[in-house]
Amino acid sequence: MTLRAALKRPTAWALASSSVAAILITLSPTADAAQSIAAVQAQVTSLQIQASAIAEAAQQSQVNLIALTRSLNSVQAQDSVQTASLAALKRSIGALAAEQYKNGFLGQGMTLMFSSDPTQYLNSAQSLSVVETQNAIRMRKFAAADIALKSTALTLHQKVALIAAAKAKYQAQEVAAQAKLAQAQKLLAGLSKAERARLAALQASVDRSFQKKSRALARGKIAATGVGAIALKYALKQLGKSYVFGASGIAYFDCSGLTLRAFQQAGISIPHSAAAQIAYGKSIPYNAIKPGDLVFFGQPISHVGIYFGGGQMIDAPHTGARVRIESFGLWFGSDKFVGARRF
Repeated sequence: MTLRAALKRPTAWALASSSVAAILITLSPTADAAQSIAAVQAQVTSLQIQASAIAEAAQQSQVNLIALTRSLNSVQAQDSVQTASLAALKRSIGALAAEQYKNGFLGQGMTLMFSSDPTQYLNSAQSLSVVETQNAIRMRKFAAADIALKSTALTLHQKVALIAAAKAKYQAQEVAAQAKLAQAQKLLAGLSKAERARLAALQASVDRSFQKKSRALARGKIAATGVGAIALKYALKQLGKSYVFGASGIAYFDCSGLTLRAFQQAGISIPHSAAAQIAYGKSIPYNAIKPGDLVFFGQPISHVGIYFGGGQMIDAPHTGARVRIESFGLWFGSDKFVGARRF
């Protein structure tokens, strides 16, 4: 099933995610069995995060694909207009050439030269000069239009090639993200039923802890103002909603889907991609971030959240997790802080 299909059937991803062990669970290695579960847990967590990062890269590819498609449509419209213009110029020049052939400019010029009426000669000669000038202008316009059309045709060909490449990249990333989750499921399949139950119970316990802490923080005063305050308040209302690849509400979110919807509430339009969102707003250094700012992580960028204050952000973390408030510093797990943006 593709990421696009997953948006239509989020429950399928939720079911897949429910079998994946939680991130940040530390199991006490008091026995070989516990050590085995801990080792599988660590690998599963890594695969979860990798899958979510790849899915976010796919979102960037999709943003690029949409932009390229719009550009292609514009070039196609330009090509259509230029083709019609060139055809009109061809008809105009053809009609003029036929008229010249029929009447003969040379014959007309000789007739004027031997005219007995000087005034008629001067007036007619001026008219003839105007016709020749118009002809020259039309020819120049035709040549310029022909060059422009050929240039547009080349651009059109390039756009089509770029779109094909973008589609292939997006599809490959979809497959790669699903492959990571399949690896995680395979690891879990190696555990006994009792071990999987234990992991599921621990997952629920850790998740409850995150949600309890997040909701307690959300009840406090929000220090953000303006656009950031509106976005942050919206995001806080989404606490507890599940992470799903490519989702942007209202029941499911991925990281950039959450930030997209949050800032949309404040009248700010940003793409559904963390890597694309960092190009919007005003750049803010790490030591100057304020509540309501977007914070970005990963090289290449693979995660985004909204700064809550106190070294914490609200985000949709990864497959198997829910929207929550969590801490970060110059690093968020293995992802480096790479920038912040303010609107």
